[in-house]
Order: sequence, then structure tokens, then C-alpha cells
Amino acid sequence: MLIQATAGEARAIIGAMASIAATHGEERLTAADRASLVAAHHYLLRQSKRLDLAALPRLAPRQLAAALPDRALATEAAHMLTIMAFVDGSLDEAKIERVLDYAVALGVDEPYIQEITEAAHGHVQAALADMTRRNLESITGKPWLQDDAMGWFLPYRGDHADPVLAARYRALGSLPAGTLGHAYWEQYRRNGYAFPGEATALNEAFATPHDCTHVLSGYDTTPRGELLVSTFTAAMHPSRPMEGHILPVIFSWHLGIKINDVAGSAVGALDPREFWHAWARGAAVSEDLFAPRWDFWGCVGESVAALRERYSIPPLAE
Repeated sequence: MLIQATAGEARAIIGAMASIAATHGEERLTAADRASLVAAHHYLLRQSKRLDLAALPRLAPRQLAAALPDRALATEAAHMLTIMAFVDGSLDEAKIERVLDYAVALGVDEPYIQEITEAAHGHVQAALADMTRRNLESITGKPWLQDDAMGWFLPYRGDHADPVLAARYRALGSLPAGTLGHAYWEQYRRNGYAFPGEATALNEAFATPHDCTHVLSGYDTTPRGELLVSTFTAAMHPSRPMEGHILPVIFSWHLGIKINDVAGSAVGALDPREFWHAWARGAAVSEDLFAPRWDFWGCVGESVAALRERYSIPPLAE
């Protein structure tokens, strides 16, 4: 859902984000911090006027809460403030504590708040375990009560391979170039991925909507692209967006903290401008590829261009 904010509300939110970035002093604001503030103001808060960073209001937590009477906007503001604590690529306890102060004032107590609290207090593994659980809840649409997450992500191992399913996916290569099916097949061939059904493949229930989101959004499969496609997904599929999608990839691909063998890890992959653009693009999409109703096999013969238009996916370049 696209965020609705007045010019004054937008400046208040961006000012609070700047306060978090400047926790250790205004001189410590980085180029990435500044680029992130400008991009969030333009893309996610949809403000067209030039942002004057020097003139931003620096509202205390209670003042920000008073400036944001709309509950939905306050919730989105808490999301944005949380991201700002990690733009510099560090797990900074002082910045997270400031985020928590704002969250309390805004009345926001979602699961991701507990995750960042745990991480700030040195309980990173507990935070990562919860992120994995929330991610699976978002994907499966039901509470995740099992311990073996990897068993779900890699269901075809050993004698559980499904050669019929794998053959169906490999056959997508025979579809015309430009179709969703051919683009999906080409992405797998180019990256050397195992098709669903093959012994080392990821679960079809995750891999297919995830990799179709890569195709339709235009984001590649580099660490930067993985972070962007998960951000796009969080806005497109608003089920556990922060705790199940955005924070896990920030920890994995930006902070270099490995969640599991499937996710991998890297350092510094958050693009401070395109991150907010990806969030806004995902929010504008009219079709959720992770929703049970979306039919991959019913779309494989359609062109990528036609699907992008039908699903109202904004262009990658702006």
C-alpha cells in the first residue's frame, strides 16, 4: 500500500530518521545516510519538492508521535526509522535504542522490535531464529511451529527428488523468448540453479514466486539485487514485511550476518537510493506473487512486458 503523508508529516519523519543517523554526532552522517534520507523522502513518502537536509525538524519521540496522528502512517514511520539505524552497515546499539524510544512513543510493538532489541543486546542468534520463523510464516501463510526450517527450504534432498516436477520446469526453456516461463528458465540456466524437484533445489513454494519477482521487478540475483527484491516483496506481500523480509536481508546482505545456508551473506549491499525505490515499487504493485491465488503455470506463456503492465509494476529506471 502506498504511503500517504503531507509535506509536514514527511519532513517530520525524515527529520527523525536523520536524528537516528546522527546518534553519534552530525559530523558522523555518511553519504549513504544522506542519500537514504533524500530517497525515502522522494520515493516512499512521495514528496516532489527538494529536501533541505539542514532545515529538517528534529522531533523528539513524543513530538513525532503527536505529529503523526494517523495510525498507519505512524506504523510506516517506525519501519523507516528502523531501517535508518542500519544504513551505515553496522549493528549499533545506541542507534537501535533511539529507534526503540521512537517505537514506544508511536505505540508500535511488532515482532521486529523484539528482533532488533535482541540483536542490540548481543542475542543475535535469537533474532535470526525469529526472522527465519517469521519469513516462513509469511511464505506459508500459517504459524511456523517446527524447528527444521532447512527441511522446508530443501525438501527434495535424498530420496525426495521429484523428476516429473523438475522436467516440467526444464521444459520452460522451449517457450518463446520474452515470456515469463522462458525468462524464469533462463535465470536458472544463467545462475546454475537447480530446478524445483531436483535434489538440491529450493522448495517450489518459495523459489517460484521469489524468482518470478526477480524477473518481473528487474532486480538481478547479486547481493544488491537480492536485498532489493526482498524489499520489493515486503511491500508487495505485506505479511510480516519487516521481520520476515526486510530485516533478514539487511542482516544477511548488508551486515554480513549469515542467517542460514540458503540465504548466504555479504557486506554493504544496501543501495541507499534504490532501496527506497524498491519499497515504493513493491507498494504500487496490484498483484501479489506470493498470494495463494497467483497462478505461475497460468502465466508462463505470457510476455514479461504484458505482465508488468497488468500488475502495475513501475519501471525500474526513473
